[in-house]
Amino acid sequence: MRVAAAVVLAALSASALAADPARASRPVTLVACAPGQPGTTAEAQPGMDALASAAARAAGWPAGALAAVYEPAERDGLVRLGRPDAAAALVPLPFVVKHGAALKLVPRLEVVTQGAREPGEVWTLVARRGRVASPAALSGFTLSSTAGYAPAFVRGALASWGRLPEDVRIVESSQVLSMLRKAAKGEPVAVLLDGAQTAALPSLPFASELEAVARSAKLPSGFVVTVGERLPAARWRALEKALLALPSSPDGASALRGLQMERLVPLEPAALQEIRRLRGGSR
Repeated sequence: MRVAAAVVLAALSASALAADPARASRPVTLVACAPGQPGTTAEAQPGMDALASAAARAAGWPAGALAAVYEPAERDGLVRLGRPDAAAALVPLPFVVKHGAALKLVPRLEVVTQGAREPGEVWTLVARRGRVASPAALSGFTLSSTAGYAPAFVRGALASWGRLPEDVRIVESSQVLSMLRKAAKGEPVAVLLDGAQTAALPSLPFASELEAVARSAKLPSGFVVTVGERLPAARWRALEKALLALPSSPDGASALRGLQMERLVPLEPAALQEIRRLRGGSR
């Protein structure tokens, strides 16, 4: 029955493309959105152009068939993803947790960040030394993070440590250094850091006033996703093959480095399980 169903679906897909042949070749856009991270659209555009050019060349697509844009703000990213040409996206895990269901984002590939050997990163909760011994101690605190726009992710990432109090105020802030300084001074502030931010923590002059009070499990850092059914299956297969092959060409490897990525790898089932688990972290 499954084989028969697959044949029927393939036939329907082929007939749909035959009815609309332009859909199989119209230009598409890959939208990158990483709320809370540094950088502007203008600053990122050369890197996005390089990625689109290298990927299109590897896929055998003509010039102009693939574009790529970066929207740093959550709202701007949502607006851009609402346009019909936005067929794929490069987004972090918190974005998928918050918006994946509503936008019909389908995770396809996982990001390996620059310098990493494998996908995934650990998030670390930091507070003033001796101030937070348990989740209950965060009552009345502000919990700041670049991922603060996705409270379900924040609560879910720390679930193994314990349930956060209901009155914890989870906020998004790109001012990581400022929030860490407030925590070091004894203000009721804790900061959830991603892997790169955690690695930089010991270099701060007031690092001795802070401590890591909880750590997440290793979580996916980001994904390439498709948006609904905007990209026909055959075109996705070509793009997927091209994206996986980027490190093997000089221009592809350079484009990845420009976006602080080592490579893209096939999605593991465990990554999808984490998305489902984290979506339940808001309670």
